[in-house]
Amino acid sequence: MEPFVRVTGAVAALDRANVDTDQIMPKQFLKRVERTGFGEFLFHDWRRQDPDFPLERPEFRHAPILAAGANFGSGSSREHAPWGLVEWGFRAIVAPSFGDIFRSNSAKNGLLCVMLPDADVRELLDRAPAEATVDLERQLVVLPSGRESRFDIDAGIRERLLNGWDDIALTLRREDEIAAYERERELPGVSTLAIG
Repeated sequence: MEPFVRVTGAVAALDRANVDTDQIMPKQFLKRVERTGFGEFLFHDWRRQDPDFPLERPEFRHAPILAAGANFGSGSSREHAPWGLVEWGFRAIVAPSFGDIFRSNSAKNGLLCVMLPDADVRELLDRAPAEATVDLERQLVVLPSGRESRFDIDAGIRERLLNGWDDIALTLRREDEIAAYERERELPGVSTLAIG
């Protein structure tokens, strides 16, 4: 997973509240378990039904930051939603609130969810595609006006994202402790391979 320290770039605006994970990644695309190949299906139904859907606008196409309405990522726990957002090119999503499971799944996949007050999110939405900066190290967003807005984040999630640690990397950080535990658990004269 790529470390996230800060990202500066255009902001794509999705001025809708209660965007659930089925809208982000519709159920018909959940047949695969690989983490790749989902970007093209992001918001598939909305993009197909609405030729003016915001993400179809050329100025939003390569934006690394998505601004959205309240309760973004509510609904089911499908991890495919953050996979699609990351593959599309988003590094951060800024909204007034998020679905809890979506926010957790996003962090595990290198996607930062930033909660800001409504007025600050409104500035991002209204000024898009104006450039903004999301700085995880300093825990602030530099809005298009130049004003800085601070955000809170769980210390563990912050450390995970700053270092680019996924679940496997976190486990491997304890490889010596795991090996010591395994050695202590071995029965005298019996190989652990013979037990399995």
